[in-house]
Amino acid sequence: MTKPNVLIFMTDHQRGDTVLPGGPAKTPNAAALAAEGVTFSQAFCPSPHCCPSRATFMTGLYPTQHGVWHNVDVANAIAHGLAEGVRTWCEDFAEAGYRMHYHGKWHVSHYESPADRGWENGEPGEWSDRPLPNRWPGYEKLASRPERTLHERAEGEIVMPGYPPYTLYGTNQGNKGDVKVTDRGVESLKTLAAEETDRPWCLFVGCTGPHDPYFVPQEFLDMYDPDEIELPPNFHDDLRDKPNFYRRTRDIFDQLTEREHREAIRHYLAYCSFEDDLLGRLVRTLEETGQAANTIIINVSDHADYAGEHGLFSKGVPCFRGAYHVPLVVRWPEGIAAPGRTVDDFVSHADMAPTLLEAAGIEAGREFTGSSLMPFIRNKRPDEWRDMLFTQTNGNELYGIQRAAFDRDWKMVYNGFDYDELYDLKNDPHETRNVVDDPANREVVSRMMRRIWQFAHETGDKCINPYIMVRFAQYGPAHAFRRDEARTGEAKGREELIPAARRDC
Repeated sequence: MTKPNVLIFMTDHQRGDTVLPGGPAKTPNAAALAAEGVTFSQAFCPSPHCCPSRATFMTGLYPTQHGVWHNVDVANAIAHGLAEGVRTWCEDFAEAGYRMHYHGKWHVSHYESPADRGWENGEPGEWSDRPLPNRWPGYEKLASRPERTLHERAEGEIVMPGYPPYTLYGTNQGNKGDVKVTDRGVESLKTLAAEETDRPWCLFVGCTGPHDPYFVPQEFLDMYDPDEIELPPNFHDDLRDKPNFYRRTRDIFDQLTEREHREAIRHYLAYCSFEDDLLGRLVRTLEETGQAANTIIINVSDHADYAGEHGLFSKGVPCFRGAYHVPLVVRWPEGIAAPGRTVDDFVSHADMAPTLLEAAGIEAGREFTGSSLMPFIRNKRPDEWRDMLFTQTNGNELYGIQRAAFDRDWKMVYNGFDYDELYDLKNDPHETRNVVDDPANREVVSRMMRRIWQFAHETGDKCINPYIMVRFAQYGPAHAFRRDEARTGEAKGREELIPAARRDC
């Protein structure tokens, strides 16, 4: 078999359940891919943010390793690009002779363009002197305008004094940027087909939808009956047993009525259908140009969206599944065994670099945090595969150190800025009841914190400062190396170490 071509369609903010059978969204093109490929039903991003997740997709490493934590294009980000010495799979592809075409959202580095990482579009170094944004002039201009009050707000609008107007949803002619990006992708497919060469190619099409605010053409909105839109089962979670930051986030969206929440969900789903339509255009062009047989198509998103869960929208520090569970559908007519399968094992963005390199027959010569998914694609489940996934975030643009681990039964969230969380996923799949203070769960907290610190050690996490004012973990980093449970303080009971009563203050 010759080296495969690769077509990657990456959306922004798309939930994993929008491409699963019986899911809430109408995504026929993703469904058609799934029928001829493999759906990874338990795919997760490492961080609820575009830049760190995209950097993980491109490098096979977690944020502690690749160095991207926030939006690289904002002035107060911890870092504005990949750490020194970090390499992307794109560079390996380019060196192996692939023709590399990139269109759309990048968000891996502020100072490097895709051309600096092996892609042919643009010139290397063209972004090296880009200034970071200065938002003060915009705020100064905003101050000259009258401020709206809560009583004056429009449909779907959220009013916050001193901030620009924000409307969560509405209708328009569609995301013109994503249409243009898809147009360029279509033209690239035609150009690649017309070139008389045996060189394989890789095409990345990066859209910005269904990112909030959710503005979509009426035709896609009409696909969803407003009377059939349901609020999530955890919508009425008051978050009283969760970090204060979570409640403060929900306060923003509590301006909306329940009807507006339903409309926001409806518009979000319509936006997913709009993006699916763009995916369909690319797939049809691929087939019409005769390049489909040996082309790997990857339908994926950088991260997801709460879409009304716990009364929230968008994504952020609240460490709920909705922001982390992403679509991942792979079609490869010449390479997939038993198409139409669904794989329910835990997979991650960090798995994509080793997967693509193995599929292309390229020796990386370096280690990844993730592992290749090629055994699953060949319908040969590895004898050993992970039983747990981990997340890493230092907050969005407001810092908030958080690390989490989850398996099929439990989810543990270490919050460096507030109290921790533990969810019994078997009995509470919607993460509504924080049971971290239940003495019956001491062993679970200990075990999960050990796994969090072990992963932190493996990935070089630097958030291990022992200063007394930052000793907030249920168990500290030394717990990564503990084997004697009696020495952890559990014999006394954690209620003696961290009194739960103070949480009521």
